[in-house]
Amino acid sequence: MASSSTKPIFTPPCMIVSSTTSSKSSKSSVNLSFLYDNTISNNPISLKLSHSRSRFHFHCNSVGNTIRRIEEASLTKSNDIELGSKLTILVPEKLGDKGLELLRSFGNVDCSYDISPEELCKKISSCDALIVRSGTKVTREVFEAAKGRLKVVGRAGVGIDNVDLQAATEFGCLVVNAPTANTVAAAEHGIALLAAMARNVAQADASMKAGQWQRNRYVGVSLVGKTIAVLGFGKVGSEVARRAKGLGMNVIAHDPYAPVDRARAVGVELVSFEQAICSADFISLHMPLTANTRKIFNDDTFAKVKKGVRIINVARGGVIDEDALVRALDSGKVAQAALDVFSEEPPSNDSKLVQHGNVIVTPHLGASTKEAQEGVAIEIAEAVVGALKGELSATAVNAPMVPPKVLSELAPYVQLAEKLGRLAVQLVAGGNGIKSVRVVYKSARDPDDLDTRLLRAMVTKGLIEPISCSFINLVNADFTAKQKGLRLIEERVMVDTSPEFPVHSIEVQISNVDSKFAGAVSESGDISIEGRVRYGIPHLMRVGSFGTDVSLEGNLILCRQVDQPGMIGQVGNILGEHNVNVSFMSVGRTVRRKQAIMAIGVDEEPNKEALKRIGKVQAIEEFVFVML
Repeated sequence: MASSSTKPIFTPPCMIVSSTTSSKSSKSSVNLSFLYDNTISNNPISLKLSHSRSRFHFHCNSVGNTIRRIEEASLTKSNDIELGSKLTILVPEKLGDKGLELLRSFGNVDCSYDISPEELCKKISSCDALIVRSGTKVTREVFEAAKGRLKVVGRAGVGIDNVDLQAATEFGCLVVNAPTANTVAAAEHGIALLAAMARNVAQADASMKAGQWQRNRYVGVSLVGKTIAVLGFGKVGSEVARRAKGLGMNVIAHDPYAPVDRARAVGVELVSFEQAICSADFISLHMPLTANTRKIFNDDTFAKVKKGVRIINVARGGVIDEDALVRALDSGKVAQAALDVFSEEPPSNDSKLVQHGNVIVTPHLGASTKEAQEGVAIEIAEAVVGALKGELSATAVNAPMVPPKVLSELAPYVQLAEKLGRLAVQLVAGGNGIKSVRVVYKSARDPDDLDTRLLRAMVTKGLIEPISCSFINLVNADFTAKQKGLRLIEERVMVDTSPEFPVHSIEVQISNVDSKFAGAVSESGDISIEGRVRYGIPHLMRVGSFGTDVSLEGNLILCRQVDQPGMIGQVGNILGEHNVNVSFMSVGRTVRRKQAIMAIGVDEEPNKEALKRIGKVQAIEEFVFVML
């Protein structure tokens, strides 16, 4: 980080907002030899001192690896894994053989089934990934015990209420699930319970096995023409709706997030929660367990349902207040219930709900078909392996989903975003701390077509990591910014450049702070730097009001100086005498013979004596060394 820097203190409040404006801009640079040419205009003068052909060759041949590099930067620590080493994946619950085969082809798999919470916490510090079903609780204690090594938690199924998402996000751990493989199995089980409940199949079976023949006692109800309310119109709920339509039922649904056109395509009417529970003959639950849905079926809800309603639950046990359901069954308000899930699993042997005569139960069998078990195993194994490779999974639960096309386009700009954030924060002198950061994306494209979530995360990473012990990635970037009181404002500006590239340049502005390098302060009083990607490499194009052109690789020395001949030579000689290799050098100025900024890329960190000598050069008014 910057030499003699003072760590800024983040202060609240936090907000992420965006705005769009439109303008036109253009810039140019001239590649020259080592000699400073005073006949050149005010455009920045760039000197590429070495490695130009090898660098360009590398840029051309690295395109195929671009996505992998950025995804790894977004989700994993680059120095965590040595080349060729295998990662460790802990599987504490039984997983299908094909899924295990896939995992073993990638890493070391530890199948420690049915371990205690204490044993899990002991093991997790040596594991890179964890795959669980519904029986293992992945608590905050587990993430704390992992000591930062755990990179991904895979939930072999849909529900993730047994994983502490807040803690996972705080520790930068990606959580993925397998939401599609068991969809049909869960829907089929819901329909099986529906039919079995309506025709008293379980009770009649038990009666016959007890030696009885009670045809008149187990008269059921027909499904044709009845109204079923599907609460939760996601993957499973929509499949249940399709099958219920095939049985001749009238299907209504409630889901605050379901698209109307998708419901209409299935022949389902979306209604309010009140309408659904008041008009339904059958209610099928397919909602996730959240703070809003926990015990959503309670005494008040049961008081509003149609008398004699029948309830099916293959979702999550906690959405029903089980004591309230027993009371509703005893009163006749609810005629029957068919349950595959419970608040506590397994339920106690003396559970009044399980033992109730008008309730049929199964031991969480929604996904228990051979096909679904193998499908879930493969789906979660693929998601976990992909995450460990640095890929963004489409089933990630606690990270914004960036489509593959967007990832491909933004890949070259991710390193630029992080480097700009890292540079900007090292120009802050401390004082009141960083309160507000503005990130301006200049692009020829319509602002609505520019997805900046990944770039925002990387700017945040660059801003926070150099001045804290936090590790930032796409998973926890927004959370960490909020936690540290960082107010991040995004602005998209249209410019007259080629729309072939998603981003023309990125500008980072830090407001209301003192700068240890006055040359970085713009006319508005903010620390302001701007960069763009050239030949696949991030370049710094502007510092404050001064244009420049230097690669954001390695380390950087910024000098504000009197614009006069010989300055490049003087500083270059000092660095050479101290065995510091210069990779790039650029000089930018506002008015000829007034002030200029010299940006020098160096491979090594200059020692104190070298920096002291640079500071003593008479025409140099200030300088700063930063590590990128």
